[in-house]
Amino acid sequence: MILELDDVTVTFTAGPPLRRIHLNAMRNVSLSVAEGETLGLVGESGSGKTTTSRVALGLQRPTSGAVRFDGRPFPKRRRELAGRMQAVLQHPHWSLNPRMRVGQSVAEPLAVLGRPAGDAVTGMLEQVGLEAALAGRYPHELSGGQRQRVSIARALVTKPRFIVFDEAVSALDVSVQVQILNLIKDLQAEYGFSALFISHDLGAVRYVADRIAVMRAGEIVETADTATFYTDPAHEYSKQLLEAL
Repeated sequence: MILELDDVTVTFTAGPPLRRIHLNAMRNVSLSVAEGETLGLVGESGSGKTTTSRVALGLQRPTSGAVRFDGRPFPKRRRELAGRMQAVLQHPHWSLNPRMRVGQSVAEPLAVLGRPAGDAVTGMLEQVGLEAALAGRYPHELSGGQRQRVSIARALVTKPRFIVFDEAVSALDVSVQVQILNLIKDLQAEYGFSALFISHDLGAVRYVADRIAVMRAGEIVETADTATFYTDPAHEYSKQLLEAL
């Protein structure tokens, strides 16, 4: 397994000292992502999906439970995993510096690792369906779909083992969503990375995921292969989600 979460709980504390409130964003969550697999994580807003993505990326330490990457306990210093895991977020401007040209943004993860960019930037832009000439433009000069392609190029340039797609197509027009979903599938087939695909859009998840995990109020209530989930969901909450779709 590339990623394993074993009985993970994340508790946040809020409120003044004498009236503390403890909120479980994740409660006893166990899930795994296999080599080359895409696990879809679905659930309504506030169900804990984003916290799960932060735990998977090492950005949020669990209150209890264990996280393993490539069979080993998650390192205390996340930098040890630099370049081996990446994220593509809902809004490209969250990962693209508006003051940096596209080529600089794509090359930045390589610079962090001390690797020369060489022809990697133009090659990766072409891999995601963009002209190499766009490397000299700024993010605001591109369309929403182009910016998301740049974000994907930036994530892939270090050839990571694992990528989190957190609502990566939800801000795009429907026609552009299909293009990006096809791109993700094609790139995964070529590069073999594993993925956690987080979305409230069950249609998008069905298209790209091998298995589905359903999250509700911080808990995983069902995990099933995609075909089974969409034809014969086991949990009542899963049935409600599909009825809404």
